Order: sequence, then C-alpha cells, then structure tokens
Amino acid sequence: MKAPSTSAEDALRLYLEYLAVEKGLAPNTIQSYARDLRSFLGFLKREKLAWTAAREEDLVRFVHAESRAGLSARSMARRISALRSFFRFLVLSGFLKKNPTSQLTSPSTWLSLPKVLTVKEVETLLGATDEAKPQGLRDRAMLEVLYGSGLRVSELASIKPPDLNLDDGFLVCRGKGGKERIVPVGRPACGFVARYLREVRPRYETGPSPFLFLTRRGRGFTRQGLWKLLKGYAGKAGLSAKISPHILRHSFATHLLERGADLRSVQLMLGHSQITTTQIYTHVSRERLRHVYDQFHPRA
Repeated sequence: MKAPSTSAEDALRLYLEYLAVEKGLAPNTIQSYARDLRSFLGFLKREKLAWTAAREEDLVRFVHAESRAGLSARSMARRISALRSFFRFLVLSGFLKKNPTSQLTSPSTWLSLPKVLTVKEVETLLGATDEAKPQGLRDRAMLEVLYGSGLRVSELASIKPPDLNLDDGFLVCRGKGGKERIVPVGRPACGFVARYLREVRPRYETGPSPFLFLTRRGRGFTRQGLWKLLKGYAGKAGLSAKISPHILRHSFATHLLERGADLRSVQLMLGHSQITTTQIYTHVSRERLRHVYDQFHPRA
C-alpha cells in the first residue's frame, strides 16, 4: 500500500489527474467530481473519520445527509458515481485494500454515452503526423497502436519491445490491476512500428530503456505527455479540442461493433472484467443508427 502519510487532498489530486489524462473527462465534469468528493471529505472531517478508514455505513450516512439537504436525484447520482470511481481508483493505486462502495447503488437517471470519432476523423488525425521526420514517424506509430488496438494511454506508455509480435500482429498488454491480455495489432500499425524500431528508436536511445516508445531524451512517455501529444495533433487536424486518448479507445470499440464484431470479442480486446461495461457501445451504435434513419428516411 501507499505510504500512510499521504493526505486526502494528495489522493484527490492524483485522482483528478487520472480523470483528465486517463479517462479524458471534460474540465467541467472534473470540477464537478472535485466538488462532490471535497463535500464527502468534509463530511469525514466533521465526523472525525480518516479517509482511509471510510466504511460502507459512512458512505450511506453521507448520501442520506445529502439527500435530506435537498440534493436532486441527478446530482445525487453523479455524487455516488464520483465516490465509486474515486474508491476504485484508490484500490487500484494501492491506497486501500478494500472498496467500501462496491455495494453502493446509484439512481439510474440517465445514460452517459461516450464520445467517439468517425472513421474519417480518425484518418484525418493519423494523417496529421509527418512521417518524413523522426518524431512524426514515432507519433504515427503510437497513434496507430493506440487506435488500432484500443489501448488505454497508460497501457501504450508501458509497452516494451518484447511485448510485440509484429509477424503475427499482436501484443501482450498489461491493463488495470496488472492483468495481461493479448490484443491484435493492425497491419498499418505493425508497418509503422517496424519503421520506428528500425529508423527512429536507435536515434532516441541515450541508454538502456525498457519502453518501446521513447521521447527525444530517450525516456518513456508519461500519460500527461501522450495526452498533450494527441491534443496537438487534434488541433492540427481541426478536430475538437476535447479529444483525448480515451476517445480513441471508445472509437475503436464502436467501429468494431458497427462492422459486426461480437460484444464478447470487444470485451476481451478492451480488457473489461464485466461485459456490462462493454455494452455501453451498443447504445452508441443504436444512437447512430437512429441519427442516420432520422436524417435519410422519408418517413422518419
């Protein structure tokens, strides 16, 4: 576990960074989560309870207190969602051994669908790199793998050369909780990674490094560095400033399902422990079908 001296505010700061970089949430959403969680931490402080010792009963008392204070069902659902996400993060990051929110239920007031790019928008994004330059070739290889394999940004940053099998087109990925899974790598991604390994990586090596993708200083990428890199290319491509690595992951799953992939296969490729997490993408596909129908059918 993490050092017990870590303060609640430090843990919250790390969590908010995770939401911005790993999950790609909008700034307004992150601010809302921060307010919700600070309200909870304030409750614990008033109750003289340590944040590392919060129990399910404490969470229920907090929820009931908020409800009595007049919080709307929608705001309450978001507050519970923030708590569940925060405590999952604390467990995965080693701050806590047990998640006290595992049985905490939330009112189902709405379904939040993930944002995705169209295939054309993905192609525009990939085309914003300049493969004639070493950095552009490296970046094209990274973006091809990120979208082509549906990786989380932390998974992309942690890939090592032995994890790749370019001949057979797959990589071994280490996801949340250190779980390993085998993920296909597309032919274009394999081609660009092979070129990167041959033409660029030897230039960037300043010493032994275990990571596949290196900065110009010969170091592995941070999540923040990859997020900024993607944001820069999104600007070049004229795409939304709100693009994030996770939007490429959402796009990967949605594009597979739209072309007939079965849900179970997509679940395995994404590394979701529960298929219910993957089912959100079937809603995205249905919403798109409805949009196309409304736009083109004469009797819509």
